[in-house]
Amino acid sequence: MTKKQKRTPVETDIVLIGAGIMSATLGVLLKQLMPNASIQILERLDQVAAESSDAWNNAGTGHSALCELNYTPQNPDGSISIDKAVHIAESFEVSKQFWSSLVELGLISMPEKFIRSIPHMSFVLGDDNVSFLKKRYEAMQTNHLFRGMTYTEDYEKIKEWVPLIMEGRAKTEKVAATRIEIGTDVNFGALTRAMLQYLWAQSDVELKLAHEVQEIEKTDDGRWEIEVKNLTTKRKKKISAKFVFIGAGGGSLLLLEKSGIAEAKGFGGFPVSGQWLKCVNPEVIEKHHAKVYGKAAVGSPPMSVPHLDTRFIDGKKALLFGPYAGFSTKFLKNGSYFDLATSIKIGNIRPMLAAGLDNLALTKYLINEVRQSPDDRIKSLQYYVPNAKKEDWELEIAGQRVQVIKKDEEHGGKLEFGTEVVTSADGSLSALLGASPGASTAVSIMLDVLSKCFPEQMKQDSWKTKLEDLIPSYGLSLAKNADLTANMRARSAEILALNENETINVK
Repeated sequence: MTKKQKRTPVETDIVLIGAGIMSATLGVLLKQLMPNASIQILERLDQVAAESSDAWNNAGTGHSALCELNYTPQNPDGSISIDKAVHIAESFEVSKQFWSSLVELGLISMPEKFIRSIPHMSFVLGDDNVSFLKKRYEAMQTNHLFRGMTYTEDYEKIKEWVPLIMEGRAKTEKVAATRIEIGTDVNFGALTRAMLQYLWAQSDVELKLAHEVQEIEKTDDGRWEIEVKNLTTKRKKKISAKFVFIGAGGGSLLLLEKSGIAEAKGFGGFPVSGQWLKCVNPEVIEKHHAKVYGKAAVGSPPMSVPHLDTRFIDGKKALLFGPYAGFSTKFLKNGSYFDLATSIKIGNIRPMLAAGLDNLALTKYLINEVRQSPDDRIKSLQYYVPNAKKEDWELEIAGQRVQVIKKDEEHGGKLEFGTEVVTSADGSLSALLGASPGASTAVSIMLDVLSKCFPEQMKQDSWKTKLEDLIPSYGLSLAKNADLTANMRARSAEILALNENETINVK
Protein backbone atom coordinates (compact mmCIF):
# COMPACT_ATOMS: atom_id res chain seq x y z
CA MET A 1 0.00 0.00 0.00
CA THR A 2 1.47 3.38 -0.98
CA LYS A 3 1.21 6.47 1.23
CA LYS A 4 -1.26 8.00 -1.20
CA GLN A 5 -3.68 5.11 -0.89
CA LYS A 6 -6.45 5.65 1.60
CA ARG A 7 -7.30 3.04 4.16
CA THR A 8 -10.90 1.87 4.11
CA PRO A 9 -12.49 2.97 7.38
CA VAL A 10 -13.71 0.28 9.75
CA GLU A 11 -17.49 0.60 9.92
CA THR A 12 -19.47 0.47 13.15
CA ASP A 13 -22.84 1.73 14.30
CA ILE A 14 -21.73 3.56 17.43
CA VAL A 15 -18.49 5.06 18.73
CA LEU A 16 -18.16 6.01 22.38
CA ILE A 17 -15.11 8.16 23.12
CA GLY A 18 -13.80 7.77 26.67
CA ALA A 19 -14.09 4.70 28.88
CA GLY A 20 -15.63 6.41 31.89
CA ILE A 21 -18.98 6.34 33.67
CA MET A 22 -20.81 8.30 30.95
CA SER A 23 -19.78 6.12 28.02
CA ALA A 24 -20.31 2.96 30.08
CA THR A 25 -23.84 4.08 31.03
CA LEU A 26 -24.79 5.07 27.50
CA GLY A 27 -23.22 1.91 26.09
CA VAL A 28 -25.27 -0.35 28.36
CA LEU A 29 -28.47 1.58 27.61
CA LEU A 30 -27.89 1.38 23.85
CA LYS A 31 -27.00 -2.32 24.00
CA GLN A 32 -30.27 -3.02 25.81
CA LEU A 33 -32.28 -0.90 23.38
CA MET A 34 -30.40 -1.92 20.20
CA PRO A 35 -29.08 -5.45 20.83
CA ASN A 36 -27.72 -5.83 17.31
CA ALA A 37 -25.86 -2.52 17.20
CA SER A 38 -22.07 -2.66 16.89
CA ILE A 39 -20.17 -0.44 19.33
CA GLN A 40 -16.55 0.68 19.56
CA ILE A 41 -15.32 2.25 22.79
CA LEU A 42 -12.11 4.28 22.46
CA GLU A 43 -9.93 5.19 25.46
CA ARG A 44 -6.61 7.04 25.25
CA LEU A 45 -5.28 5.58 28.52
CA ASP A 46 -4.25 1.96 28.99
CA GLN A 47 -6.99 1.32 31.53
CA VAL A 48 -10.66 2.20 31.94
CA ALA A 49 -12.15 4.65 34.43
CA ALA A 50 -8.72 6.12 35.18
CA GLU A 51 -9.61 9.80 34.83
CA SER A 52 -12.75 11.48 36.23
CA SER A 53 -14.47 8.21 37.15
CA ASP A 54 -11.63 6.93 39.32
CA ALA A 55 -12.48 6.85 43.03
CA TRP A 56 -9.49 8.96 44.04
CA ASN A 57 -10.11 11.48 41.27
CA ASN A 58 -13.87 11.85 41.66
CA ALA A 59 -15.51 14.03 44.27
CA GLY A 60 -18.99 12.96 43.13
CA THR A 61 -19.39 9.78 45.10
CA GLY A 62 -23.10 9.71 45.66
CA HIS A 63 -24.24 13.29 45.07
CA SER A 64 -27.93 13.13 45.91
CA ALA A 65 -28.41 16.68 47.28
CA LEU A 66 -29.05 15.31 50.77
CA CYS A 67 -26.12 17.17 52.29
CA GLU A 68 -24.53 19.41 49.62
CA LEU A 69 -25.36 22.97 50.66
CA ASN A 70 -24.42 24.51 47.29
CA TYR A 71 -27.47 22.81 45.73
CA THR A 72 -29.81 24.82 47.97
CA PRO A 73 -28.90 28.49 47.44
CA GLN A 74 -30.35 31.28 49.52
CA ASN A 75 -32.54 33.74 47.63
CA PRO A 76 -32.22 37.53 48.05
CA ASP A 77 -35.31 37.51 50.29
CA GLY A 78 -33.67 35.00 52.64
CA SER A 79 -35.70 31.98 51.52
CA ILE A 80 -34.05 28.76 50.37
CA SER A 81 -34.47 27.37 46.87
CA ILE A 82 -34.59 23.56 46.77
CA ASP A 83 -35.38 23.18 43.05
CA LYS A 84 -31.88 22.03 42.09
CA ALA A 85 -31.71 19.70 45.09
CA VAL A 86 -35.02 18.10 44.12
CA HIS A 87 -33.83 17.57 40.55
CA ILE A 88 -30.53 16.00 41.65
CA ALA A 89 -32.15 13.82 44.32
CA GLU A 90 -34.66 12.52 41.78
CA SER A 91 -31.92 11.90 39.21
CA PHE A 92 -29.86 9.93 41.73
CA GLU A 93 -32.86 7.70 42.47
CA VAL A 94 -33.14 7.04 38.72
CA SER A 95 -29.46 6.01 38.71
CA LYS A 96 -30.04 3.61 41.60
CA GLN A 97 -33.01 2.04 39.79
CA PHE A 98 -30.89 1.46 36.71
CA TRP A 99 -28.00 -0.07 38.66
CA SER A 100 -30.49 -2.26 40.52
CA SER A 101 -31.89 -3.56 37.25
CA LEU A 102 -28.40 -4.37 35.97
CA VAL A 103 -27.77 -6.40 39.12
CA GLU A 104 -31.20 -8.05 38.88
CA LEU A 105 -30.54 -9.01 35.24
CA GLY A 106 -27.12 -10.38 36.09
CA LEU A 107 -25.33 -7.87 33.84
CA ILE A 108 -23.22 -6.72 36.78
CA SER A 109 -22.70 -8.37 40.15
CA MET A 110 -21.49 -7.76 43.71
CA PRO A 111 -23.08 -4.32 44.26
CA GLU A 112 -21.16 -3.93 47.52
CA LYS A 113 -18.08 -3.28 45.37
CA PHE A 114 -19.54 -0.04 44.04
CA ILE A 115 -22.24 1.17 46.45
CA ARG A 116 -22.66 1.20 50.24
CA SER A 117 -24.94 2.87 52.74
CA ILE A 118 -23.49 5.86 54.55
CA PRO A 119 -25.26 8.69 56.42
CA HIS A 120 -25.17 12.07 54.69
CA MET A 121 -24.76 15.11 56.93
CA SER A 122 -24.47 18.88 56.69
CA PHE A 123 -22.51 20.65 59.44
CA VAL A 124 -22.13 24.39 59.99
CA LEU A 125 -20.70 26.81 62.55
CA GLY A 126 -21.70 30.36 63.47
CA ASP A 127 -25.04 32.12 63.88
CA ASP A 128 -25.57 33.00 60.21
CA ASN A 129 -24.76 29.52 58.96
CA VAL A 130 -26.90 27.87 61.62
CA SER A 131 -29.80 30.10 60.56
CA PHE A 132 -29.21 29.09 56.93
CA LEU A 133 -29.11 25.37 57.73
CA LYS A 134 -32.32 25.54 59.75
CA LYS A 135 -34.11 27.32 56.90
CA ARG A 136 -32.71 24.76 54.47
CA TYR A 137 -33.96 21.90 56.60
CA GLU A 138 -37.43 23.44 56.88
CA ALA A 139 -37.59 24.05 53.12
CA MET A 140 -36.53 20.49 52.34
CA GLN A 141 -39.21 19.06 54.62
CA THR A 142 -41.76 20.23 52.05
CA ASN A 143 -40.63 17.45 49.67
CA HIS A 144 -40.81 13.73 50.43
CA LEU A 145 -37.48 13.09 48.66
CA PHE A 146 -35.82 14.37 51.84
CA ARG A 147 -38.07 12.55 54.29
CA GLY A 148 -36.14 11.14 57.24
CA MET A 149 -33.76 14.07 57.57
CA THR A 150 -33.03 15.15 61.16
CA TYR A 151 -31.92 18.62 62.32
CA THR A 152 -30.20 19.47 65.58
CA GLU A 153 -28.18 22.19 67.28
CA ASP A 154 -27.40 19.90 70.21
CA TYR A 155 -23.65 19.55 70.81
CA GLU A 156 -23.90 16.07 72.35
CA LYS A 157 -26.13 14.71 69.60
CA ILE A 158 -23.74 15.91 66.89
CA LYS A 159 -20.84 14.44 68.88
CA GLU A 160 -22.66 11.11 68.93
CA TRP A 161 -23.02 11.28 65.14
CA VAL A 162 -19.53 12.57 64.25
CA PRO A 163 -17.16 12.47 67.24
CA LEU A 164 -14.16 13.37 65.10
CA ILE A 165 -15.71 16.73 64.25
CA MET A 166 -16.76 17.57 67.82
CA GLU A 167 -13.78 16.39 69.88
CA GLY A 168 -11.72 19.37 70.97
CA ARG A 169 -14.47 21.83 70.00
CA ALA A 170 -15.66 24.33 72.58
CA LYS A 171 -19.23 23.73 73.74
CA THR A 172 -19.84 27.45 73.44
CA GLU A 173 -19.51 27.29 69.64
CA LYS A 174 -22.76 27.71 67.77
CA VAL A 175 -23.18 24.54 65.70
CA ALA A 176 -25.91 22.76 63.77
CA ALA A 177 -26.20 19.62 61.65
CA THR A 178 -28.63 17.65 59.56
CA ARG A 179 -28.41 13.89 59.08
CA ILE A 180 -30.20 11.44 56.84
CA GLU A 181 -29.57 7.70 56.87
CA ILE A 182 -30.42 6.87 53.25
CA GLY A 183 -27.21 8.36 51.85
CA THR A 184 -24.74 6.23 49.91
CA ASP A 185 -21.10 6.11 48.90
CA VAL A 186 -20.53 5.18 45.26
CA ASN A 187 -17.25 4.04 43.76
CA PHE A 188 -17.79 5.09 40.16
CA GLY A 189 -14.52 3.55 39.07
CA ALA A 190 -15.69 0.11 40.20
CA LEU A 191 -19.15 0.64 38.71
CA THR A 192 -17.69 1.74 35.38
CA ARG A 193 -15.43 -1.30 35.23
CA ALA A 194 -18.37 -3.60 35.96
CA MET A 195 -20.48 -2.13 33.15
CA LEU A 196 -17.62 -2.12 30.67
CA GLN A 197 -16.84 -5.73 31.53
CA TYR A 198 -20.40 -6.63 30.52
CA LEU A 199 -20.10 -4.64 27.28
CA TRP A 200 -16.70 -6.10 26.45
CA ALA A 201 -18.16 -9.60 26.69
CA GLN A 202 -20.61 -8.85 23.87
CA SER A 203 -19.52 -10.14 20.45
CA ASP A 204 -20.16 -6.89 18.59
CA VAL A 205 -18.60 -4.53 21.15
CA GLU A 206 -14.91 -3.60 20.99
CA LEU A 207 -13.06 -1.78 23.77
CA LYS A 208 -9.80 -0.28 22.55
CA LEU A 209 -7.38 1.00 25.19
CA ALA A 210 -4.40 3.26 24.44
CA HIS A 211 -6.29 4.57 21.39
CA GLU A 212 -6.35 8.35 21.00
CA VAL A 213 -8.91 10.10 18.81
CA GLN A 214 -7.10 12.68 16.72
CA GLU A 215 -9.69 13.82 14.19
CA ILE A 216 -13.49 13.75 13.86
CA GLU A 217 -15.04 14.67 10.53
CA LYS A 218 -18.55 14.50 9.07
CA THR A 219 -18.60 12.77 5.68
CA ASP A 220 -20.89 13.44 2.73
CA ASP A 221 -22.98 10.36 3.49
CA GLY A 222 -23.86 11.69 6.96
CA ARG A 223 -21.53 9.36 8.87
CA TRP A 224 -18.66 10.36 11.12
CA GLU A 225 -15.10 9.45 10.20
CA ILE A 226 -12.81 9.21 13.21
CA GLU A 227 -9.04 9.03 12.96
CA VAL A 228 -7.56 7.03 15.83
CA LYS A 229 -3.94 6.52 16.80
CA ASN A 230 -2.86 3.35 18.60
CA LEU A 231 -0.50 4.79 21.20
CA THR A 232 1.25 1.43 21.60
CA THR A 233 2.00 0.64 17.95
CA LYS A 234 1.85 4.31 16.77
CA ARG A 235 -0.34 3.19 13.88
CA LYS A 236 -3.37 5.16 12.76
CA LYS A 237 -6.68 3.96 11.41
CA LYS A 238 -10.09 5.36 10.58
CA ILE A 239 -13.47 4.34 11.93
CA SER A 240 -16.77 5.24 10.30
CA ALA A 241 -19.80 5.50 12.59
CA LYS A 242 -23.45 6.48 12.38
CA PHE A 243 -23.46 7.91 15.92
CA VAL A 244 -20.69 9.32 18.11
CA PHE A 245 -20.78 10.15 21.80
CA ILE A 246 -17.94 12.14 23.34
CA GLY A 247 -17.72 11.29 27.03
CA ALA A 248 -14.06 12.06 27.59
CA GLY A 249 -14.36 14.13 30.76
CA GLY A 250 -12.19 17.24 30.57
CA GLY A 251 -11.05 16.17 27.11
CA SER A 252 -14.56 16.40 25.63
CA LEU A 253 -14.31 20.10 24.72
CA LEU A 254 -11.25 19.65 22.50
CA LEU A 255 -12.86 16.70 20.71
CA LEU A 256 -16.16 18.55 20.33
CA GLU A 257 -14.32 21.43 18.69
CA LYS A 258 -12.68 19.00 16.26
CA SER A 259 -16.14 17.83 15.14
CA GLY A 260 -16.90 21.27 13.71
CA ILE A 261 -20.63 21.13 14.54
CA ALA A 262 -22.29 24.55 14.69
CA GLU A 263 -23.71 23.83 18.14
CA ALA A 264 -20.17 23.70 19.60
CA LYS A 265 -19.39 27.31 18.77
CA GLY A 266 -19.09 29.61 21.75
CA PHE A 267 -18.31 26.88 24.27
CA GLY A 268 -15.11 27.19 26.26
CA GLY A 269 -13.63 25.55 29.30
CA PHE A 270 -11.97 26.64 32.53
CA PRO A 271 -9.79 23.90 34.08
CA VAL A 272 -9.57 23.45 37.84
CA SER A 273 -7.37 20.86 39.47
CA GLY A 274 -8.22 19.22 42.80
CA GLN A 275 -6.40 17.91 45.85
CA TRP A 276 -7.43 16.00 48.96
CA LEU A 277 -6.03 15.37 52.37
CA LYS A 278 -6.15 11.61 52.81
CA CYS A 279 -6.11 10.14 56.31
CA VAL A 280 -3.40 7.50 56.83
CA ASN A 281 -4.20 6.67 60.48
CA PRO A 282 -6.59 3.68 60.70
CA GLU A 283 -7.76 4.70 64.20
CA VAL A 284 -8.82 8.13 62.95
CA ILE A 285 -10.54 6.63 59.89
CA GLU A 286 -12.62 4.34 62.13
CA LYS A 287 -13.82 7.24 64.28
CA HIS A 288 -15.79 8.74 61.41
CA HIS A 289 -18.68 7.20 59.46
CA ALA A 290 -20.51 9.78 57.36
CA LYS A 291 -20.27 12.14 54.45
CA VAL A 292 -20.24 15.58 56.07
CA TYR A 293 -20.52 18.71 53.94
CA GLY A 294 -19.89 22.21 55.22
CA LYS A 295 -20.60 25.64 53.79
CA ALA A 296 -18.24 27.34 51.38
CA ALA A 297 -16.61 30.53 52.64
CA VAL A 298 -18.21 33.79 51.51
CA GLY A 299 -17.07 34.59 47.97
CA SER A 300 -15.79 31.08 47.27
CA PRO A 301 -17.08 29.10 44.26
CA PRO A 302 -19.43 26.10 44.62
CA MET A 303 -16.56 23.68 43.91
CA SER A 304 -14.91 24.75 47.18
CA VAL A 305 -17.57 23.28 49.47
CA PRO A 306 -15.53 21.46 52.17
CA HIS A 307 -16.40 17.91 53.13
CA LEU A 308 -15.09 15.22 55.44
CA ASP A 309 -15.87 12.15 53.43
CA THR A 310 -16.00 8.47 54.36
CA ARG A 311 -15.26 6.35 51.29
CA PHE A 312 -15.02 2.66 50.49
CA ILE A 313 -12.27 2.13 47.92
CA ASP A 314 -11.08 -1.31 46.86
CA GLY A 315 -12.89 -2.85 49.82
CA LYS A 316 -11.20 -0.59 52.37
CA LYS A 317 -12.63 2.28 54.38
CA ALA A 318 -10.98 5.62 53.62
CA LEU A 319 -11.33 9.18 54.91
CA LEU A 320 -10.74 12.28 52.82
CA PHE A 321 -11.03 16.00 53.44
CA GLY A 322 -11.16 18.71 50.82
CA PRO A 323 -11.27 19.70 48.16
CA TYR A 324 -8.31 22.01 47.84
CA ALA A 325 -8.35 23.60 44.42
CA GLY A 326 -5.47 24.40 42.13
CA PHE A 327 -4.93 25.65 38.61
CA SER A 328 -3.47 23.77 35.70
CA THR A 329 -3.84 24.39 31.99
CA LYS A 330 -4.41 20.65 31.52
CA PHE A 331 -7.95 19.49 30.74
CA LEU A 332 -7.18 15.97 31.96
CA LYS A 333 -5.01 14.68 34.79
CA ASN A 334 -3.05 12.83 32.11
CA GLY A 335 -3.46 15.64 29.60
CA SER A 336 -1.27 18.32 28.04
CA TYR A 337 -0.33 21.73 29.43
CA PHE A 338 -1.34 23.11 26.03
CA ASP A 339 -4.98 21.97 26.42
CA LEU A 340 -6.32 25.38 27.48
CA ALA A 341 -4.50 27.27 24.73
CA THR A 342 -5.59 24.69 22.12
CA SER A 343 -9.23 25.09 23.17
CA ILE A 344 -9.32 28.82 22.43
CA LYS A 345 -11.02 29.48 19.07
CA ILE A 346 -12.40 32.57 17.36
CA GLY A 347 -15.93 31.53 18.32
CA ASN A 348 -15.28 31.27 22.07
CA ILE A 349 -12.78 34.07 22.74
CA ARG A 350 -15.47 36.57 23.70
CA PRO A 351 -17.42 34.20 26.01
CA MET A 352 -14.17 33.13 27.71
CA LEU A 353 -12.97 36.70 28.24
CA ALA A 354 -16.38 37.80 29.52
CA ALA A 355 -16.60 34.84 31.89
CA GLY A 356 -13.08 35.58 33.13
CA LEU A 357 -13.92 39.20 33.93
CA ASP A 358 -17.09 38.15 35.73
CA ASN A 359 -15.24 35.56 37.81
CA LEU A 360 -12.23 37.44 39.14
CA ALA A 361 -13.14 36.16 42.60
CA LEU A 362 -12.62 32.61 41.34
CA THR A 363 -9.20 33.54 39.99
CA LYS A 364 -8.26 35.07 43.35
CA TYR A 365 -9.54 31.98 45.14
CA LEU A 366 -7.46 29.66 42.95
CA ILE A 367 -4.33 31.77 43.45
CA ASN A 368 -4.80 31.59 47.21
CA GLU A 369 -5.37 27.84 47.04
CA VAL A 370 -2.21 27.27 44.98
CA ARG A 371 -0.18 29.29 47.49
CA GLN A 372 -1.31 27.19 50.45
CA SER A 373 1.40 25.44 52.43
CA PRO A 374 0.92 22.01 54.11
CA ASP A 375 0.36 23.85 57.40
CA ASP A 376 -2.33 26.02 55.75
CA ARG A 377 -4.17 22.90 54.58
CA ILE A 378 -4.05 21.33 58.04
CA LYS A 379 -5.37 24.59 59.49
CA SER A 380 -8.36 24.38 57.12
CA LEU A 381 -8.91 20.78 58.17
CA GLN A 382 -8.76 21.72 61.88
CA TYR A 383 -11.71 24.06 61.37
CA TYR A 384 -13.73 20.85 60.89
CA VAL A 385 -11.56 18.40 62.81
CA PRO A 386 -10.11 20.39 65.76
CA ASN A 387 -7.78 17.61 66.93
CA ALA A 388 -6.40 16.79 63.48
CA LYS A 389 -2.66 16.06 63.45
CA LYS A 390 -0.44 16.74 60.47
CA GLU A 391 1.20 13.30 60.61
CA ASP A 392 -2.19 11.57 60.18
CA TRP A 393 -2.88 13.10 56.78
CA GLU A 394 -1.16 13.22 53.41
CA LEU A 395 -1.87 15.07 50.17
CA GLU A 396 -3.60 13.19 47.36
CA ILE A 397 -3.88 14.68 43.85
CA ALA A 398 -7.41 14.40 42.49
CA GLY A 399 -8.68 14.72 38.92
CA GLN A 400 -9.04 17.70 36.62
CA ARG A 401 -12.40 19.39 36.13
CA VAL A 402 -13.22 21.64 33.20
CA GLN A 403 -16.04 24.01 34.05
CA VAL A 404 -18.24 25.01 31.10
CA ILE A 405 -18.08 28.51 29.62
CA LYS A 406 -20.93 29.33 27.26
CA LYS A 407 -22.37 32.27 25.39
CA ASP A 408 -24.54 34.67 27.32
CA GLU A 409 -26.50 37.49 25.72
CA GLU A 410 -26.25 39.79 28.75
CA HIS A 411 -22.56 39.40 29.63
CA GLY A 412 -21.12 37.81 26.50
CA GLY A 413 -20.21 34.64 28.35
CA LYS A 414 -20.75 32.90 31.66
CA LEU A 415 -19.15 30.17 33.72
CA GLU A 416 -21.41 27.20 34.47
CA PHE A 417 -20.91 24.92 37.47
CA GLY A 418 -22.70 21.87 36.15
CA THR A 419 -23.00 19.63 33.12
CA GLU A 420 -24.00 20.48 29.56
CA VAL A 421 -25.06 18.14 26.75
CA VAL A 422 -24.15 19.52 23.31
CA THR A 423 -25.75 17.74 20.36
CA SER A 424 -25.58 18.23 16.60
CA ALA A 425 -28.78 19.28 14.85
CA ASP A 426 -29.23 15.84 13.26
CA GLY A 427 -28.53 14.02 16.54
CA SER A 428 -25.62 12.04 15.08
CA LEU A 429 -23.07 13.42 17.56
CA SER A 430 -23.38 14.36 21.21
CA ALA A 431 -20.88 15.44 23.84
CA LEU A 432 -21.00 15.94 27.58
CA LEU A 433 -19.19 18.93 29.06
CA GLY A 434 -18.76 20.02 32.66
CA ALA A 435 -18.48 18.42 36.06
CA SER A 436 -20.59 18.12 39.23
CA PRO A 437 -22.97 16.44 39.88
CA GLY A 438 -22.03 14.45 36.78
CA ALA A 439 -21.46 10.81 37.63
CA SER A 440 -24.26 10.54 40.19
CA THR A 441 -26.82 11.69 37.64
CA ALA A 442 -25.26 9.84 34.69
CA VAL A 443 -28.37 7.81 33.89
CA SER A 444 -30.65 10.85 33.64
CA ILE A 445 -28.05 12.67 31.55
CA MET A 446 -27.76 9.73 29.17
CA LEU A 447 -31.54 9.52 28.87
CA ASP A 448 -31.37 13.15 27.78
CA VAL A 449 -28.76 12.18 25.17
CA LEU A 450 -31.04 9.40 23.89
CA SER A 451 -33.98 11.83 23.64
CA LYS A 452 -31.93 14.28 21.59
CA CYS A 453 -30.16 11.74 19.39
CA PHE A 454 -32.80 9.03 18.94
CA PRO A 455 -36.08 10.99 19.16
CA GLU A 456 -38.12 8.71 16.92
CA GLN A 457 -36.96 5.48 18.57
CA MET A 458 -37.70 6.96 22.02
CA LYS A 459 -41.35 7.24 20.94
CA GLN A 460 -41.56 3.56 20.01
CA ASP A 461 -43.33 1.20 22.38
CA SER A 462 -40.42 -1.26 22.28
CA TRP A 463 -37.98 1.36 23.60
CA LYS A 464 -40.44 2.68 26.17
CA THR A 465 -41.12 -0.82 27.48
CA LYS A 466 -37.41 -1.62 27.75
CA LEU A 467 -36.67 1.65 29.54
CA GLU A 468 -39.54 0.99 31.95
CA ASP A 469 -38.02 -2.43 32.66
CA LEU A 470 -34.64 -0.86 33.39
CA ILE A 471 -36.02 2.19 35.22
CA PRO A 472 -39.44 1.37 36.72
CA SER A 473 -40.27 5.03 37.33
CA TYR A 474 -39.42 6.00 33.73
CA GLY A 475 -41.79 8.68 32.47
CA LEU A 476 -43.10 9.42 35.97
CA SER A 477 -42.16 12.10 38.48
CA LEU A 478 -40.63 10.86 41.72
CA ALA A 479 -40.65 14.41 43.05
CA LYS A 480 -44.45 14.50 42.81
CA ASN A 481 -45.24 10.96 43.95
CA ALA A 482 -44.31 10.00 47.51
CA ASP A 483 -45.56 6.40 47.26
CA LEU A 484 -43.63 5.80 44.05
CA THR A 485 -40.48 7.21 45.62
CA ALA A 486 -40.85 4.98 48.68
CA ASN A 487 -41.41 1.89 46.51
CA MET A 488 -38.45 2.63 44.25
CA ARG A 489 -36.15 3.30 47.20
CA ALA A 490 -37.23 0.05 48.85
CA ARG A 491 -36.56 -1.87 45.61
CA SER A 492 -33.11 -0.33 45.17
CA ALA A 493 -32.17 -0.89 48.79
CA GLU A 494 -33.14 -4.56 48.61
CA ILE A 495 -31.36 -5.34 45.33
CA LEU A 496 -28.25 -3.29 46.12
CA ALA A 497 -28.19 -4.55 49.73
CA LEU A 498 -27.87 -1.00 50.99
CA ASN A 499 -29.19 -1.61 54.49
CA GLU A 500 -27.17 -4.80 54.87
CA ASN A 501 -23.74 -3.42 54.07
CA GLU A 502 -23.82 -0.45 56.44
CA THR A 503 -21.28 -1.19 59.13
CA ILE A 504 -21.15 1.65 61.61
CA ASN A 505 -17.96 1.45 63.60
CA VAL A 506 -17.50 4.65 65.54
CA LYS A 507 -15.23 4.67 68.56
